[in-house]
Amino acid sequence: MSFERELAVARQLALDAGNLALQYQQDGFEVEDKPDSSPVTAADKACEKLFASTLEAEFPADGLLGEEGANKTGTNSRRWIIDPIDGTRDFVRGNRLWSNLLGLEVDGVIEVGVATFPALDEQYYAVRGGGAFRVVKGEVTRLKASSIDTVERAVACVLQFNNVAIRPHSDRLLPFLSRFWAVRSLGGAWDSMLVASGQAEFWLEPTAKPWDLAALSVICKEAGCRYFDYSGNDTIYGGNAVVVTPALEAEVRSFLGLSGQPVA
Repeated sequence: MSFERELAVARQLALDAGNLALQYQQDGFEVEDKPDSSPVTAADKACEKLFASTLEAEFPADGLLGEEGANKTGTNSRRWIIDPIDGTRDFVRGNRLWSNLLGLEVDGVIEVGVATFPALDEQYYAVRGGGAFRVVKGEVTRLKASSIDTVERAVACVLQFNNVAIRPHSDRLLPFLSRFWAVRSLGGAWDSMLVASGQAEFWLEPTAKPWDLAALSVICKEAGCRYFDYSGNDTIYGGNAVVVTPALEAEVRSFLGLSGQPVA
């Protein structure tokens, strides 16, 4: 399947949701805390409602899974996975690196992914087997992973330094990162897109939900990156994620304590 219609709907819907979120930023909004202490705003809820209602109208047989509660069991093997505002803390503080993420899962495989950064006017998208692309002000370019093959010349992107103690490899993290040319922590979606774009080589995400990873995983893989969780599995359900360029995969697997050879 080419998923041309699904991609077209997803891309336009992501743009529409981004514009809705930008309107909330302009008009103002209140912030609530979820049970896990993460923030949620009226913009998150409104954008997810837009995603869910549009997808139900366009693809009525498909299931839904959204961060803010959208949950529908479809009548086929397809499910849309929605993160209406990824990086709500950034959204609340006026940082421009928040995004919206939309992925289509078919028989457990992510086939389509769209990541839009409304405040930056950038969109990234991929269909499995068709490559990954970035759109900036209407100009489309194909994404390609970096070919840098030494850690000392590479850029690492690592999230949640405030929760470093929860990492199973926390005692080795700083020594490992000290070998890199530079280290960044700009937000999960943006950091992963840096790797997909060839502007960084390694992204480490210690805690994540399926809606955080669905779109990003297929975009990164279609750009030529390796994607896996801390156990070495290609899944969005492992609770964490790694994206790395092929040339540095062995180094990262060794750091994580993963046995076996890198994926060919």
